[in-house]
Amino acid sequence: MTQIPRAAVIGNPISHSLSPKLHGHWLQRYGLQGEYSAIQVTEDDLEKTLRDLPKRGFIGANVTLPHKVSVMQFADQITDRATLIGAANTLIFKDDGRIFADNTDGYGFMANLRQGAPAWDPKAGPAAIFGAGGAARAIIVALADAGVPEIILSNRTRPKSEALKSDFGARIRVVDWVQAGKMLTDATTVINTTSLGMKGAQEFKVPLDDLQPDAVVTDIVYNPLQTDFLKSAAAAGCVTVDGLGMLLHQGVPGFERWFGKRPEVDELTRRAVLA
Repeated sequence: MTQIPRAAVIGNPISHSLSPKLHGHWLQRYGLQGEYSAIQVTEDDLEKTLRDLPKRGFIGANVTLPHKVSVMQFADQITDRATLIGAANTLIFKDDGRIFADNTDGYGFMANLRQGAPAWDPKAGPAAIFGAGGAARAIIVALADAGVPEIILSNRTRPKSEALKSDFGARIRVVDWVQAGKMLTDATTVINTTSLGMKGAQEFKVPLDDLQPDAVVTDIVYNPLQTDFLKSAAAAGCVTVDGLGMLLHQGVPGFERWFGKRPEVDELTRRAVLA
């Protein structure tokens, strides 16, 4: 009897994850045999779980907070992209139990941006990024690959921004958080990678008066879908792209590897995940 392919998302906490809805929708939509579940894993149990999953018939996993960095030490093969970002969110388990690690966050970000703002031109001018965490790292790599000429970065704690500058070099310019609003004067792409504005988190309070109306503005927060940050940008005349698409698109490469079908991200997908 052929074994049904199984995949999961691992994290701690994990109950809030939309990934099971997303992958479940795609499995059903394309009439594929497969299972996708959410597994809560503590840091202490991470290695044991990663070794056990292939034995239990799992062919891969998505990885979410707080394990994206930790899983790297247990991977046997790591893509250049994941190495550069310093984190992995997609694992493929080989037949012999070896673990292949990749990072699709930058891909998901870029695919969402291009889908939501088809006229976006990466070479038009600098990108301004709020935040300097793991998501910012993935996005910086993706923007640099796309040809963005300069990335202006501001984080509530400056050393984290400086660390990214030392990793990624001259293309990065760091601005103090108290001056963060000034980044927007020349920016043609503006990105919030912080949790500010998310449901239950602090408000996003950086003044957006200097936003240029021809800028494309995106927020990786997707709860709420329309953050105050995006509402302010829309009011200034900017094209805005919500954060849900990044989550949906980053799931595409893993699903294709595990279940053999490249899924589509469209309005049907969005509705299924938000239902």
